[in-house]
Amino acid sequence: MTTPTLETKYVFTITAKIGEVVTVGETGIGVRRIIPIVGGEVKGAISGRVLPLGADFQTIRPNELIDLEAKYAFETDDGATVYVENRGMRFGPVELLRKLKRGEPVDPKLIYFRTVPRFETGHENYRWLMEHIFVASAARHADRVVIDVHQVV
Repeated sequence: MTTPTLETKYVFTITAKIGEVVTVGETGIGVRRIIPIVGGEVKGAISGRVLPLGADFQTIRPNELIDLEAKYAFETDDGATVYVENRGMRFGPVELLRKLKRGEPVDPKLIYFRTVPRFETGHENYRWLMEHIFVASAARHADRVVIDVHQVV
C-alpha cells in the first residue's frame, strides 16, 4: 500500500484591504509590525466580504524573512461568518522586500509568499472549511493582500 498523493485545487481568492502599518520596534527576535485588516472581498467557490476587523501580526527577521500570522473574518453572501487564522512566510531578495515595505510595486512572482489558512464557522454550509487542509499563495500590494486559497485533496 502506498500513501495518497497530495494534490490541490483552487477554491477561492481573499482580497484583504490593509490599513497603516503599526511598528512595535525591534523585539530581540526581529521587528514586530501590526497591519490592520480593514475590509475586502472573497470570490470563487465562496463569495462575500472581508470584515473590517483583525490584523496581520508580523515579525521581520534580520535577513528580511517575514513570519506572518493574520487573524480576521469574512461574511459570506448568504450570511455566514467565517473566522480565519492564516500563518505563513514571505521571503525574497532584500531590495525587493524593502520596496514592498515602502509601498512600491513589486512583481509578486519574485517574492515567495505562502500561507496555511485555517477556518472556523458554525454555519452548516461551510463546515467543510474545517474538515480540510488549505494552502495559499499570496501577493502583497500597497493597499491589499491577495490570497489564492487551495484545498489539499
